[in-house]
Amino acid sequence: MRYKKAMNLFTAITLAGAIFILAVIPGPGVFATVARSLASGFYQAAIVAAGIVCGDLFFLLLAIYGLSAVAELLGDFFLLVRYAGGLYLIFLGLRIWSSSPQPADIRKVQELSWKKNFLSGLAITLGNPKVILFYLSLLPTFLDLRHLSNTEALLTAAIVSLVLGLVLLGYGYGADRARSLFTGARSLKKLHRGSGAVMMATGSLILTKS
Repeated sequence: MRYKKAMNLFTAITLAGAIFILAVIPGPGVFATVARSLASGFYQAAIVAAGIVCGDLFFLLLAIYGLSAVAELLGDFFLLVRYAGGLYLIFLGLRIWSSSPQPADIRKVQELSWKKNFLSGLAITLGNPKVILFYLSLLPTFLDLRHLSNTEALLTAAIVSLVLGLVLLGYGYGADRARSLFTGARSLKKLHRGSGAVMMATGSLILTKS
């Protein structure tokens, strides 16, 4: 009888801990979430975070169900998504940079639609197919992917979604609290230019990623 690494409480906790450690390391997803929160507040940042989490779930499920070969076949598609996503983030950064904040009410600047925010978050992850390689290398240390049940796959997806989502929301909330300290027109202008620059840098990072 072959040994099977099954999902249990200890495995779930250690997996969540590993995901947490990796998620808190600043990367394009964190930068984009923080930039959006600084520009427009926590709600908009939460939508960006939702897009990032959905992108991770897509690659996670590909890894779990052994579809890495499919991901390789779609290499050209992911390359296109990467460039489109990078350019889109640069466009959003330019828009934030050039926006005119209203000091009378910091919460009522003109917002992007939730769809644009969600797509910007999704583009960050889908533009990096190496994420599937990350999951393919990480998950086998906790679970036997060849014998993973659908219930265990759903539990794994829930752990990744919860931990990654909470980390991104934590960054977004912290940035939103810092944003509330800026009330003057000049301060708000600097804040928007700073967050726009971060967003453009994130897009540039995606474009230049090997």
